[in-house]
Amino acid sequence: MSDGLVGPLEIRSLAFGGSGVARHGGRVVFVRGAVPGDRVRVRLLREKKRYAEAEAVHFEEYATQRCQPQCAVFGDCGGCQWQMLPYDEQLGHKEQIFRDTLRRQCGIAEELISPILESPAEWHYRSRVQFKCRGLSNGEMAIGFFRPGSHFVVNIQSCPVAAPEFNELLRPLRDLLQGSAYAAHISQLDMEIGEDGQLRLVIHYSGEDARGLAELLFPLQQVRSLALYLRQGHKAVLRHLGGPCDLLIEVDSPPLQLAYAAGGFAQINLNQNKRMVAAALQLCSPEPDWRVLDLYSGMGNFSLPFSRRVASLVAVEDSACSVEQGRANAVLNRISNAQFVAASAQGAYAACAGERGFDLVLLDPPRSGAREVVTDLVRQRVPRILYVSCDPMTLARDLKTLLTGGYRLIESRPVDMFPQTYHLESLSLLELGSR
Repeated sequence: MSDGLVGPLEIRSLAFGGSGVARHGGRVVFVRGAVPGDRVRVRLLREKKRYAEAEAVHFEEYATQRCQPQCAVFGDCGGCQWQMLPYDEQLGHKEQIFRDTLRRQCGIAEELISPILESPAEWHYRSRVQFKCRGLSNGEMAIGFFRPGSHFVVNIQSCPVAAPEFNELLRPLRDLLQGSAYAAHISQLDMEIGEDGQLRLVIHYSGEDARGLAELLFPLQQVRSLALYLRQGHKAVLRHLGGPCDLLIEVDSPPLQLAYAAGGFAQINLNQNKRMVAAALQLCSPEPDWRVLDLYSGMGNFSLPFSRRVASLVAVEDSACSVEQGRANAVLNRISNAQFVAASAQGAYAACAGERGFDLVLLDPPRSGAREVVTDLVRQRVPRILYVSCDPMTLARDLKTLLTGGYRLIESRPVDMFPQTYHLESLSLLELGSR
């Protein structure tokens, strides 16, 4: 076509990754920014033999279910993908994507997949945010998120999915930094908030004058209690400038308090994390005489709630800092039957099993999944496996290994930890036995 556009295309569904799905010229076309019901002309960005990637340029007809995004830079900013859809529509598409992935990749029956666990909040749910920064030539500072497919920082004034306290902090922080000699040397601002409202700010700073930057930011700490850190140098050393060292989150009932340090990991949706841990406990129904192995355990998010209900638990994590945090959290909550071990998840079962072995293995791997670990667990003939996933595609890959290795799926449930985005967590329980 003379204008270089293709279409109009009819958007039929949504794909994992957030794009609308259409067909053109015998190929699937993934269209960024489009939703089912849209008729849109697109610009092709990347073409392969069986599919193409495109961006929506001109809408000839909008889907009736579209709504007004809450963010002024939605579409330009890469932080969210689905603000133009009402939340119940987002949930329906996420659940369908999850069901289709497990059905197509693993042959999972529909009745084994439970309805999606919705988030208690659609907006302002993020308890951790990494704001990207870019110093401008006039001394001002862009703070926001990368544009999709680039490292260009889209400047924002506030973020509707971030905790309100972050937006309140962003304004005076920008005022202090803009026009300063430090702005050009700051690449990222990490903001985190605990269950009690305690804030932590980690500034990624490549300059030399750390003391001067700390003095510039001192007024922020006077406004409210703020833990302040600099991440500096080639080894990304964390320097504590003031405020409490740990943040606290809560899980389980009665509540367990879990502390995590700067540079550590905690789920970004604290209320939904509580619901996910509760759903995992309900799904597994742990018995008092069980031995449990928790792989990729972090600082004890699943380990400590499960340890309350079983005879003993071994938590394995390759981050020494997270292991120390897990041990401290066990002491904090007066839990004595949980052992935290610094080791790789691969080979951990054989190293920790002893004569009796384990009754249940928890897996909570990163987005890349646990290919080698599940292969090892098939060899070990573990009675039960709870797989906590943050990526449906790597989950499907690993489930296929388990299912062909003699396991049967008891139940799988998608969990929406990230409203306004395509991201999706899930819980899947498997038991050893014939399919």
